[in-house]
Amino acid sequence: MFATFLRESKIAAGILTVIRLYLGYAWMTAGWGKLTGGFDASGYLNNAVANPVTGPDGNAVYGWYVTFLESFAIPNIGLFNFIVPLGEFLVGVGLLLGCLTTAAMFFGLVMNFSFFLAGTVSHNPTDIFLGGIILFAGYNAGRYGLDRWVVPFLRKTFNKKAEVTVSK
Repeated sequence: MFATFLRESKIAAGILTVIRLYLGYAWMTAGWGKLTGGFDASGYLNNAVANPVTGPDGNAVYGWYVTFLESFAIPNIGLFNFIVPLGEFLVGVGLLLGCLTTAAMFFGLVMNFSFFLAGTVSHNPTDIFLGGIILFAGYNAGRYGLDRWVVPFLRKTFNKKAEVTVSK
């Protein structure tokens, strides 16, 4: 019943729009600040490796994530210095415009969880909760945005190509 409300109700679409705009503004401004003010994730990542999230026994809770940071993220810091600010900015723009909303929110949640796994609590739990609602609502979260036109266009375009491929 609640799922149907979130995914189909115009009232829910209005509420989701407010949540989407709030998250979009937060993501866009965070990304813009990093894009225009210079950004270097090396200190953050090195600190996440040096001070991992630990359990009551003192062992790293997310050892696999620390290994990922050590073996991939830090050696490729230039890539991360590029994709984190750009990703934050594009997630924000997508949410603000309501364009490819579910994709934008998915990637926003990936980043939220990445920050969380690195030990940064901040506003991530709230963003994850609200982002989960947006992602669960699907198309309805972008109903009052560009998704109203973009999603039907993409469905028509990709379904047409699938029909041509199948008929050959």
